[in-house]
Amino acid sequence: MWIMLLMVGLLLLGLPMLVPLLAGAFAILLSGYSFLKPELAIQQMIGGLQPVVLTAVPMFILAADIMLKGSTAQRMLDVIESFVGHWKGGLPVTTAMGCTMFGAVSGSTQATVVAMGRPLRPRLLDAGYSDKFTIALIINASDIALLIPPSIGMIIYGVATGTSVGDLFIAGILPGLLILVLFSIYCIWKSNKLGIEPLPRKSWAERWHAVKRASLPAGFPVIIIGGIYSGMFSPTEAATVSVLYALLLEMVIYRGVSFSDLPKVAFSTGLITAVVFILVAAGAAFSWIISFAKIPDAILGGYIPFLSEHPFALLIVIAAAFFVGCMFVDPIVVILILSPVFAPAIETAGLDPVHVGVLVTLQAAIGSATPPFGCDIFTAVAVFRKPYLDIIRGTPPFIALLLLATALIIAFPQISLFLPNLAN
Repeated sequence: MWIMLLMVGLLLLGLPMLVPLLAGAFAILLSGYSFLKPELAIQQMIGGLQPVVLTAVPMFILAADIMLKGSTAQRMLDVIESFVGHWKGGLPVTTAMGCTMFGAVSGSTQATVVAMGRPLRPRLLDAGYSDKFTIALIINASDIALLIPPSIGMIIYGVATGTSVGDLFIAGILPGLLILVLFSIYCIWKSNKLGIEPLPRKSWAERWHAVKRASLPAGFPVIIIGGIYSGMFSPTEAATVSVLYALLLEMVIYRGVSFSDLPKVAFSTGLITAVVFILVAAGAAFSWIISFAKIPDAILGGYIPFLSEHPFALLIVIAAAFFVGCMFVDPIVVILILSPVFAPAIETAGLDPVHVGVLVTLQAAIGSATPPFGCDIFTAVAVFRKPYLDIIRGTPPFIALLLLATALIIAFPQISLFLPNLAN
C-alpha cells in the first residue's frame, strides 16, 4: 500500500509518469527483494523494447504526421460531408465519421484531435453548436482511432500479452463502427433538439468529385488489413508500407508536403515515439517486478476461482479496472501493468484474448478523453487554447455512450470476434 501511495504522490507532484513507475519498481526491490540486483530492472526495460512488432509504432506515428501535414484529412472530410452533410445533424455526423476515417489511417487519437479539430470546430460553431458540445464530440470521436486499425493501443496490448496484433486489428473494426453509430444517433438527436438547419445537399457531380479526391487516402485501411490477411506482409511491415504510401500521396501526387517539411515531421514523430517507448520500457520493468513479487496473486488470488467460474463477472471487473486506471494514468502504462495482473484469471476462465484485448483497448480509448488526465484532453487544451474545465464540460454524454458500447461488447462477444473468426 505504501508503494502505491508513493507512486500516486509522485504523480500528483507533477513528475513524469516514468518517475513513479521506476520509483515503485525499485521500492519493491529494496523492500523485500534486496537479493535481486537493480541491474535486472534495467535489463527488463531493455527487453521490453525488443519485440519486433513495436517497430510498427513509430512507423504508424510517422505516417499520421505526414498526412497531418498534407491534405489527406481535408479530402476525407469533403467526401463524408458531400454524402451526409444535408442530414439533420450532418455536420457533427461528418465530424464523427471523419475521426473514424482518419483513425483508420493514423492509429493515433491525438493526431485525430488535431487533424479533425482544426478544420471542423469553426464550422460547427458557425452552424450554431456550442463550444462545449463541439470540443467534446471531437475529442471523444477521436477515441475511435484507438479501435479502428491501425491501433497503437492494440500493438501495445499484443506485446504485453502475446496476442496476435493482426487479429486485434480486425477485431476492432466492428466495435469502432458501433461507437460511430451511437455517436451519430446522439448527434442527430442533439441537432433536432437544437433546431439547427442542415447543410445544403450536394449534387451527384460534387459527390463524385469528392470521391475521386479521397479515393487514394481510402487505400490505407485496404493496404493494412488486406495486406496482413492476404499474407503479403506482417503488421510491422504494414506500418512501413503505410509510411511509403503516405509519402507517395503527400509528396508526389498531392504535393502537400515538401522535402523541407520532412525534418520537422520526423522531429515530431521522434518526440512522440520517445515518450511511448520510455513508458513501454518502464512499464515492462514494473510489470516484471510485480509479477516476480506475486502481487497479482496477492490482489486476485482469493477471487480467481470465483472469477474463473464467472467469465461475465471477470469481464466486468477487467473493464472497470482498466477504465478507472486510464482515468489517472497513461493508457499504455495501464495496459502494461494490469495485463499481467489479470492474465491468470483470463487463462483459467478460458476467455478469448482477442475479445479481452478489444475490451481493454476500448477502456484505453475512453481514458484518453476522460478527466482528470486523459491525453486527448490536454491535446485539445493546446490545440483549441481553451481552459481545462471548458474542454471537459461536454464530455459526460459521450462517456456514457462509450460505457454503453462497453456493456454491449461484454454482453455480445461476437461484436469483437465475428470478423476474426470469419478471417480465420
